[in-house]
Amino acid sequence: MSTPAQAGAFHPDRGWRLHPQVAMRPEPFGALLYHFGTRKLSFLKNRTIVAVVQALAEHPDAQSACRAVGVDDAEVGPYLDALGVLAGSNMLVPREPKVEA
Repeated sequence: MSTPAQAGAFHPDRGWRLHPQVAMRPEPFGALLYHFGTRKLSFLKNRTIVAVVQALAEHPDAQSACRAVGVDDAEVGPYLDALGVLAGSNMLVPREPKVEA
């Protein structure tokens, strides 16, 4: 299990997912994230970052998730920064590599 310190070391070239204790509630402006373990609340202020966060679990790394929802490589910086903030607050945690049988 990841600790907040491990989660805070955000690397866009690895897989990420929402922490198991985080719930996402869609809102007209984007979404609210609530961490039931830490009681922290985060606001996702546009629908693109919401789509990126939702896509994380389906892609091998954060940059691929950004590309999958239409974020150009030239515009990816602010989205990766936002993901880094979410990782630093333990809203996102590294995804364990899939083990193939």
